[in-house]
Amino acid sequence: MNRSEALAIVHEYVRNDNLTKHMLSVEAAMVFYAERFGEDPETWAISGLLHDFDWEIHPTMEQHPLAGEPILRQRGVPEEVIRAVLSHADHTGVPRQTRMEKALYACDEVTGLVTAVAYVRPSRSLLDLEISSVKKKWKDKAFAAGANRADIEKAAAEFGIELWEHVGNVILAMRRIATELELGGNIQA
Repeated sequence: MNRSEALAIVHEYVRNDNLTKHMLSVEAAMVFYAERFGEDPETWAISGLLHDFDWEIHPTMEQHPLAGEPILRQRGVPEEVIRAVLSHADHTGVPRQTRMEKALYACDEVTGLVTAVAYVRPSRSLLDLEISSVKKKWKDKAFAAGANRADIEKAAAEFGIELWEHVGNVILAMRRIATELELGGNIQA
């Protein structure tokens, strides 16, 4: 399976632009970490792209991502990617064992928080977003309340990356696709 095939699955099952952007953000972060650790960027990218592909058709925790598993198998998605997708949700009971699985869990929630912080900046951009801005918003529990701070901390620790270093890495990764995420704002790359 290659990125184009994975993206075709996303386009088939996802209609919500924001959900697609979320999956692209997670993909970018996964590629960043694959490159950092000398892993296969395409396999890591595919896991980031596909991790929430079934959310619109299986929008409950009981269904997602377990009910999407047979679809991924039918489409020929590699088992290591399917396992990573399953392990990104604690309720599946699939333990995170590989670095890729831990990375996917670590990159999922934090991309939403980074996106939310970028949206409220005067520039509406990732290009000038600093870790300090995320730290300020971190303390405001009402801001991006859906981004579970405890899960983000747990995921970074499980992945073995200090929380704020991880946030910085995710910002750098998402900057690579800021225009595609519509978070280039009024700043020139």
